[in-house]
Amino acid sequence: MLRGIYPGSFDPVTFGHLDIIRRSAKMVDELIVGVLNNKAKIPLFSVNERVKMLSEVTKEIPNLQIVPFEGLLVEFAREREADIIIRGLRAITDFEYELQMAQTNHKLADEIETIFLNTSLEYSYLSSTTVKEVASFGGDISQFVPTLVMDMMKEKRNTKGECK
Repeated sequence: MLRGIYPGSFDPVTFGHLDIIRRSAKMVDELIVGVLNNKAKIPLFSVNERVKMLSEVTKEIPNLQIVPFEGLLVEFAREREADIIIRGLRAITDFEYELQMAQTNHKLADEIETIFLNTSLEYSYLSSTTVKEVASFGGDISQFVPTLVMDMMKEKRNTKGECK
């Protein structure tokens, strides 16, 4: 059985993330979406909120698990007995960073391969940071994220007064 991990912060999940998730799920027997709890960053959504969002917007994908994690990705991959790590690439700048991370991960765990998927052209500009910025100014984010995510971001804006 081929098991892959697609890690990220998903704060929030975008149509670009969902594109990579759907395409990756077709390539493996089991796909684990690892939701990173990065203590160095202050996310808009808690890990539990991000897991809930992802679980809801990917519920039609049968071979998918959504799992929170913290720490080293390769350790998480070993715990989950993953064979591959899947990373999405939007631009050259992504490639430089991702290549360095893939090489580091290979030194730490040479039994786990990293594969790169180019983001579909229609989402090549899209990032969670961009979505949060547009939302913080009250812009329409409906073309960037699913309705559930848009509603949760509006709720954050109403309760916190901002979407940053």
